[in-house]
Amino acid sequence: MKTAERAARRRMSPAERRQQIVTLAAGLFDQGGYSSTTMDDIAHEVGVAKPTLYHYFPSKDEILHAIHEEFIDLLIARHEARAGTGLRPEQLLLEAMADILELMETHRGHVRVFFEHHRELPAEARGPIRVKRDRYEQIVEGLIGEGMALGVFRETDRHLAALATFGMCNWAYQWYRPGGNLRSREIAYQFWNYLVYGLGSDQLASVPFDRATPDA
Repeated sequence: MKTAERAARRRMSPAERRQQIVTLAAGLFDQGGYSSTTMDDIAHEVGVAKPTLYHYFPSKDEILHAIHEEFIDLLIARHEARAGTGLRPEQLLLEAMADILELMETHRGHVRVFFEHHRELPAEARGPIRVKRDRYEQIVEGLIGEGMALGVFRETDRHLAALATFGMCNWAYQWYRPGGNLRSREIAYQFWNYLVYGLGSDQLASVPFDRATPDA
């Protein structure tokens, strides 16, 4: 490690050091998996002695909890910052989808950890994170309901529609690679278009659709 970098790290406040640990650990968990990454690996990546790492986080589970909390708090905070701006529900829904997809670029490790490693959370942390996850799901479901009330969305099962929204966005990190043909926000626009307008053309709309199940 360069001398200037060491000096900069020594000047970090405790809060900045904790943030650094969380960010670098999320990257390690993304690259090598949560189970395979050790506290030694994290200490080496951060550039501190292992006892120093334990001063900030008593266990790897605590770091995992911090990553989950930071990710879901970011999503909620971004929505709340827009909530009073006068955007319509369909616009807020687009922005919520963009939030998840844009975090693939800025917080890729957080995204993978949040969606793949919630079962590894310690029991005492699982409940509070679940409450926040449920709250965010209710926010998105509420936006869909508001759109229905205004007539911009047709009446449908809003819970199922919310699940479909998350289904498109939450797993995009599995295939998304920065630097591709589409940036994350452009993908959000495409997903929103599929969700709101569907794939069917005017021609398809004129073709009768039989919902009956074929005979076995």
